[in-house]
Amino acid sequence: MASIISLRDFCRAERDWLLETTESLVRLESPTTDKTAVDRCGAELASRLEAIGGRLTRLARPERGNHLLAEFPSTSLGAGGCRASQILLLGHFDTVWPVGQLERMPLARSNGRLHGPGVFDMKAGIAIGMLATRALLETASALSHRIVMLWTTDEEIGSETSRAAIEDEAGRSTAVLVLEPSLPGGAVKTSRKGCGRYQVAIRGVAAHAGIEPQKGASAVQELAHQILRVNALQDLARGISVNVVQVSGGLRSNVIPDEARATVDVRVPTAAAAAEVDAAFRGLRPVDARTTIEAHGGFDRPPLERSSQVARLYNEAREVARELGQDLGEGGTGGGSDGNFTAALGVPTLDGLGAVGDGAHALHEHVDIESLCERAALVAGLITRIK
Repeated sequence: MASIISLRDFCRAERDWLLETTESLVRLESPTTDKTAVDRCGAELASRLEAIGGRLTRLARPERGNHLLAEFPSTSLGAGGCRASQILLLGHFDTVWPVGQLERMPLARSNGRLHGPGVFDMKAGIAIGMLATRALLETASALSHRIVMLWTTDEEIGSETSRAAIEDEAGRSTAVLVLEPSLPGGAVKTSRKGCGRYQVAIRGVAAHAGIEPQKGASAVQELAHQILRVNALQDLARGISVNVVQVSGGLRSNVIPDEARATVDVRVPTAAAAAEVDAAFRGLRPVDARTTIEAHGGFDRPPLERSSQVARLYNEAREVARELGQDLGEGGTGGGSDGNFTAALGVPTLDGLGAVGDGAHALHEHVDIESLCERAALVAGLITRIK
């Protein structure tokens, strides 16, 4: 079986391949809402997955880009000669950037960094996963698990068309390794907040604002009361953030408004906190009895909690990193990923194994070039340690 050091040496020798793969994917801009562009990038990625030995399945979607599932065989049978279990490498190739962003953010290597839209979040992560798989297959490592990659096309807008596939593959997996970007300095993510969104809609009573305002019941005023109640749910000491992010109401300047609405972004660290916040929204009651309240919404991503399974997977990764001469930290983030879904199923999940860099969704988006091969070696080594 190949040693951790031999896996690292293989990855280092394939540095140019990794960079060329990353750059090819970045050049094919793939905003989530542009199916033609996303599928163009997906066709290139599919070709490259097949070239490294993957058995490819396209999961066609009519309104979003087609998701890609690539399977790589294990080199040994499971117990009793049965088909080996699998390890899932998970990520997405859609980005937040529109077609044409490359003109404003040119793909460029500068001062040890590779810049470009989508390079950090998360096309370099895909290339890292591919190189890690190549290292295992081409160094004849004895793999007790099949490697399955699922690269999706709608993570940036909530994963509505990919969630079922993610959960199906996770349910068949011994562990899930998420190739999303690392935390600053290369730390992996052992927790992510659950992400929720609520709409609060108020119905009031319209009246002439100048002649008989007393006959009206202002939906805007009622919404103001409810916003104060919603804001009071925020408890940053417990990791609960509640923020009203959009507000609208009223039709004309001389009419007491009979409708108003607000959109609220919610982030929570635990499933228990999610249930608490959800109950609070469902329990909103009007201050002015002449108005009515409807609260809709919920959590589209459950929290990724630092369970004992997540901690064990992190400890394995940290040990591999030590053998590679690295210090691998851990941390949490308020943003969600598809790893939230897999962890909520109870499947051991480690997130943030992708590129080291900065600037996700920002004009200075980049990855650190020299760390790319080391991350691929880390992923390859971790796969060999998962029981």
